[in-house]
Amino acid sequence: MSRRKLPTDRVMPASVQKLRCAVYTRKSTDEGLDKEFNTLDAQRDACEAYIASQRAEGWVLVHDRYDDGGFSGGTLERPALKRLLADIEQGRVDVIVVYKIDRLSRSLMDFAKLVETMEAHGVTFVSVTQSFNTTTSMGRLTLNILLSFAQFEREVIGERIRDKFAASRARGMWMGGKVPLGYDVVARKLVPNEAEAARVRRVFGLFVETGSGVETVRRLQAEGVGSKSGRPLDKGDVYKILNLRTYIGEVTHKGHVYPGEHAAIVPQELWDRVHAILQVSPRARAAQNRQHAPALLKGLIFGIDGRAMSPTHSRKNGRLYRYYVAQR
Repeated sequence: MSRRKLPTDRVMPASVQKLRCAVYTRKSTDEGLDKEFNTLDAQRDACEAYIASQRAEGWVLVHDRYDDGGFSGGTLERPALKRLLADIEQGRVDVIVVYKIDRLSRSLMDFAKLVETMEAHGVTFVSVTQSFNTTTSMGRLTLNILLSFAQFEREVIGERIRDKFAASRARGMWMGGKVPLGYDVVARKLVPNEAEAARVRRVFGLFVETGSGVETVRRLQAEGVGSKSGRPLDKGDVYKILNLRTYIGEVTHKGHVYPGEHAAIVPQELWDRVHAILQVSPRARAAQNRQHAPALLKGLIFGIDGRAMSPTHSRKNGRLYRYYVAQR
């Protein structure tokens, strides 16, 4: 009669205390995560093999997966990490196992918070490729040194990305983001969309004609001129369009203006006319518009004494009232 074989992770001396081990894995980008065997799987295999090697010490694997694919180590706002911390607080985990310390965090301040939570609940931390013990002063020193280098590496990578972005903008390259009305993106470059470009030029032309953002919006909505998605343009949309230097073939980065790789869709002369108007305050423009508003009955209305009536206006409770008074 054969005996039933127990699972390997449950075979241990009765006197050994069982330690529940949770494996945490992380990757900063989501590139390659759709592969059958990705870096998260590789990290997990290494951690599970280490846990199996410690079976005699009572280590058993917690089968819940804590995988954060596409999340930076510079923040604690990660869904799997939040689940892990919640399980720690509920007493479901005794040991956290990671492939490298920077998989858990790349920030000294954040890691200090994690260690504080672990110590409060009696949880230990193990990195399978970096051997140290956080229960001793030397182990904590080693941990802080490794974290310092992890944080330094993250900051260097960030600086390198920012420098590359700034250099690309200086060359006039399109670096992504919301595609402006009037353009499409082809092969990572802005290409004029002639149908939309006509809408953009109409916005500029109406503003030159009316000198008013409100009146421009009213006319645009009456004509059915909308945004890239077809939504009616509002006043905020109009002013964003009027101030976007992309339309004259330029790009901006941190207050600096560079020639762009893309073609302009608004003539420089039209841009200059619009911005000459924008230099005048909205209140002054409104006053000018009122002065030039036609008084259709001027010279046609006379008082009982035979004197001509002059057009005038007043404002009350935010409303404008137009009327005629006798000339003196």
